[in-house]
This record gives sequence, structure tokens and C-alpha cells, in this order.
Amino acid sequence: MTRIALCQIPVSADPKTNLERVRDAIGRAASRGAALAVFPEATLSRFGEGIAESAEPLDGPFVTAVADAARTHEVAVVLGTFEPAGERVYNTAVALDRRGRLRAAYRKIHLFDSFGARESDLVAPGDTPVVVELEGLRLGLVTCYDIRFPELARALVDRGADTFVVIAAWGSGPLKEEHWHTLVKARAIENTMWTVAVGQAPSPEARDGFGVGRSMLVDPMGVVRADLGPAAGVQVVEVDQAETVRARATLPSLAHRRPDICRGEDISPGGPIAEVGRS
Repeated sequence: MTRIALCQIPVSADPKTNLERVRDAIGRAASRGAALAVFPEATLSRFGEGIAESAEPLDGPFVTAVADAARTHEVAVVLGTFEPAGERVYNTAVALDRRGRLRAAYRKIHLFDSFGARESDLVAPGDTPVVVELEGLRLGLVTCYDIRFPELARALVDRGADTFVVIAAWGSGPLKEEHWHTLVKARAIENTMWTVAVGQAPSPEARDGFGVGRSMLVDPMGVVRADLGPAAGVQVVEVDQAETVRARATLPSLAHRRPDICRGEDISPGGPIAEVGRS
């Protein structure tokens, strides 16, 4: 059993403000017995034109200060930041252990060039799925728009993930919140996997529509065990891998996969369509 804090904080354009919110949330997580605290995407600085100026290397002052807090409170942390990447930045999820050591960094693969947004104007894509072991869990790291791509989730399963951690700054808009809720549950169900999903709370300092909250814990059968709604807060939840074993005994869909037939690399949009009954 692993206790995890869903740290649904608002994110401002000021890294110092965000750092204080992170420190406070880690302290609250520790006081409630959490072994791991998960924060949203882009916790360093609110997404926008200023992220290039805010971006830091992973040994820069922001991640170093978060690592100090992790070490002080003996709580592992997953959190979103921005790294310099030439004229753009990487949208990076970092994983720190309870001693503050950097254990992994995942650079977001799928960039949000949708609904009129152009993340790729500011962000360079990563190219490697990442699984990291923290507090007895093998966490498959997923960032926001990535949740729309089930092939990434399966790649993480194939790399040994037993829990998904999804960090987000989900945009508001017609049906968008419903998409978030549905997609997080879908990734949990189709992989019979605990899914920890943490988004930014709506920010009182911004009007850009990013951050709807709705941080969730979803169990391997798709039951939502916790949903924080829109308000900022820290909620500690429990992940029990014995439930994963029971779910997979009942619903062994991963064991029933047919990669010999359904290989994603053989399928492309606009590819050939089988025609039946024609010569």
C-alpha cells in the first residue's frame, strides 16, 4: 500500500510563488503520511510566452529547492518543469526520490497543437517513454495531451509500469473537462492500472483557461476513488497493487493482446482499406 498526495495547486507566472506553493503542499503531504506527492504539469511557471525565460536546467534553483523540500520531509515528488531546448523548451516531468535525488526526467512527447493552441511553437518534443521506480511503484509518466494516445500508455506497460502518473494543465472549453475524465478512466481500464492524475487548479491570476482541476485517482477497474473537483487542495489517497492483481485475474485483457496481429507500426491513417467481395 502506497500513500500518494494529489497536490492540485494553482500555477502563476512567477516561479517563486509556485515554489512556495510546492513547499507548502509537500509539508501537508508529509503531515498526512504520504510517501509520494504528485504536482501538475508546468509547476515551474504558467504556460505562455514567458516560459523560455523561466526555463531552467534540471540542476537549476527551482528543481534544487524542490529536491531540498523532498529530502526535508522525506517525500518523493513528481512535478512538471521547463528545461531550455535551444530556442524552445522541453516540457519535462521530473521524478525525485525521498532523498531529493533526481531519478528520472520525461520530456513530453505529444505536443498540444489542438483546439487552436500551438504548444510546438514554444516546446520541443521528447522522444522517449519513461518508467521510474519510486516508493515501491513503477510509475509510467504521462503529461497532459499524452493521455489522448493509448499507444504511449501501452509502451509504458511494456516497459514495466504498474501505475500511471499523469500531470496536466488541462484547458477549459466545451466538453474538454469531460474528455479529461473519460480519457483518464479509459487508460486505467484498458491497462487494468492504477492511474494517478493531477491537474492545475484554476488560477486566480490568469484568464487563459488552463487548469480545470479534477485531479483523480482511478483504480484498475476504472472506479474513480478520488476527484478533487476545481478547488485547490492536497488529498492523500492509497494505491494497493493487490487490487491490480485481482483486477487482472478477473479482466486479463493485457494477457489477451495480439501484437502479432495488431502492431501499431503497420497501421497508418489513410492506409489501405481491405475490400471484401471484390476481385
